[in-house]
Amino acid sequence: MARGDRRAQGLARVAVVVRAGAAPLWWLGVFAAGIGLLVPGITGRRIGVLAGAAMFVIAGVGVTYWRRRRYAELARSAARAGKHDVLQDRAVSVRNWRRGHRWWLLLAFAAALGSAFAVPTAGGMLLAGCGAGLRLKAAWLGRRERDGEALLWVRVDWLGADGGRPAGKTVKAYRSTGIAAGDAAPGGARRRTAALV
Repeated sequence: MARGDRRAQGLARVAVVVRAGAAPLWWLGVFAAGIGLLVPGITGRRIGVLAGAAMFVIAGVGVTYWRRRRYAELARSAARAGKHDVLQDRAVSVRNWRRGHRWWLLLAFAAALGSAFAVPTAGGMLLAGCGAGLRLKAAWLGRRERDGEALLWVRVDWLGADGGRPAGKTVKAYRSTGIAAGDAAPGGARRRTAALV
């Protein structure tokens, strides 16, 4: 979308979409790792836990920094949202992401459980690391939003069928609003108090 295009669009918060996968990945990972501790596996629990810890760190760092430059470029060129643009509620963005990724989440959980028979806990800790990385990426976006005193939004129709590609190839630009717009705080968390307008 060109910078001067002011047609009304449905907009979703970038940080909310990024954060939407953090909780399910974290909890599925923790659950799978806990079950994995009950299985001795081929390598044994000690090696499994050590390998899982390494995978947790690598996944967390990798997800946190994945495409960060792209997010920064889109944020710098964000155009102001128009007064007729429709801001999507946080709950709707989260629900769309989770519905769009439900089968991937189920498959990842099954793979993490299955891997416990070879390397106990490692698959679960990998999933949990991905969830932690998404949470950290959303926090990084939140710091950018607070520093710039502007929330970042992306067109809903650019997010893809699964509702979860806020920096994908189809995204041409972000839009921005004041810090009090919408029902989510900087970083995508729920607002704890009423925003001052």
